[in-house]
Amino acid sequence: MTATDITAHPPRYDRVRLGAGWVHLGPGNFHRAHQAWYLDRLAELGQADGWGVVDVGLRPADAEVRDRLAAQDLLHSVVERHPDGRLTRRTVGAVTGFLVLPEDLAAVRSRLADPATRLVTLTVTEGGYPVDRTTGDFVPSLAEPGGTFDLLVDALADRRAAGLLPFTLLSCDNIPANGVVARRSVLGVAAGRDAGLARWIEQNVAFPSSMVDRITPATTDTERELVRRELGIEDRWPVTCEPFAQWIVEDRFPTGRPALEAVGVEFVADVEPYEAHKLRLLNGTHQAVGHLGMLLGLTTVDEAVAHPRVREFLTGYVAEAAPTLPVTPGLDTLGYGRSAIERFANPQVRDTVRRLVTDASDRVPRFVLGAVADNRRAGRPVPFAAAVLACWAQRSLGADVADPFAEVLRDAARREDQQPGAFLRVREVFGDLGQDEGVVAEFRLAREDLVAGGPERLLARLTSG
Repeated sequence: MTATDITAHPPRYDRVRLGAGWVHLGPGNFHRAHQAWYLDRLAELGQADGWGVVDVGLRPADAEVRDRLAAQDLLHSVVERHPDGRLTRRTVGAVTGFLVLPEDLAAVRSRLADPATRLVTLTVTEGGYPVDRTTGDFVPSLAEPGGTFDLLVDALADRRAAGLLPFTLLSCDNIPANGVVARRSVLGVAAGRDAGLARWIEQNVAFPSSMVDRITPATTDTERELVRRELGIEDRWPVTCEPFAQWIVEDRFPTGRPALEAVGVEFVADVEPYEAHKLRLLNGTHQAVGHLGMLLGLTTVDEAVAHPRVREFLTGYVAEAAPTLPVTPGLDTLGYGRSAIERFANPQVRDTVRRLVTDASDRVPRFVLGAVADNRRAGRPVPFAAAVLACWAQRSLGADVADPFAEVLRDAARREDQQPGAFLRVREVFGDLGQDEGVVAEFRLAREDLVAGGPERLLARLTSG
């Protein structure tokens, strides 16, 4: 198939009318397949005038993405990969500007201070917030000088000095109560500079929480070739993803917002029940399949889920975590967990198990340990979660572990034979979990399986397959 440039396939709306009312900090593939994709669909309905997104890359490496996208008028393809092999593509034109903070600081501050900017969204990764991972308190030493939150405080100070209303700051990162975390981060930085500014932010800036969901792998030459070969489109930075997408947002936008409910975004009074389901059942199950898949020597998530005993293990993990979640009208807890496993089984997405377990010391506490703590408070055993932790401990013995606590965890895992439960007593990661004798006993049993017969023996004990 002869490929034509994506610019020959523009969106079906006038992009000039979008303007620039929205700034996104930390644009990656997820943002392009999620926030920008939703806004693009709203623009197609003629309801997004004034809400175009200006993306702001926070790292020098983002310059490459900017340059590739600028060469095609900031258009990009979002390609949904269906389980049956079908591909559906749309040209997304909702991004109307792209700045790179290390190169364009003045332009970024100017855009954030512009009265037209009413919404700022964030995807800066879970570790990008200067808060203690256990208490949620602001930690000044974690606030990178000249980083994201310095930038936001500078911009809000600029708006205050100019007599402008502030923008609304909406976190779209995978962390519980992300609006609360964003608020603490901004107020913490502001209070260290100017108590009056901190009070003004506290009284005037809205920090709604949100829950976002869409599996979106990284873009490589494989994806570029797929779009070229199968769809006839030359796209320098296409984004592939699963068909499923979800965005649930706390409806608190005093300076206005785009009418994204018209394209399926759910605006609610309280995000927490939805967020808890996603974090514990989808992200938590991701950790289970990731660590098991790595020990089984598998590459992709769908390969792992295709293993009958892995699928049964994941079903058991969901059943174990489900009682810790609030009963929520309209939410079928076990059904949500089962649907997550089905999404993982999509052979077209080709998400890797290695991606899921990268920085596990950041992910496991947020996605797995909360359910463990709630189950233990209720007196319930946690054999499946303990097995996931044992798989992580076993994997930590390897040399190719990408994690800020890799050395600490490796050292603890090496001491397990002489000091059972040493891995769980790494307090920076597990808090007091290592003091729970019941969890330690289940962890030791799972580890004995792994040492004696590998993951297959562990799976045989915990499943009937």
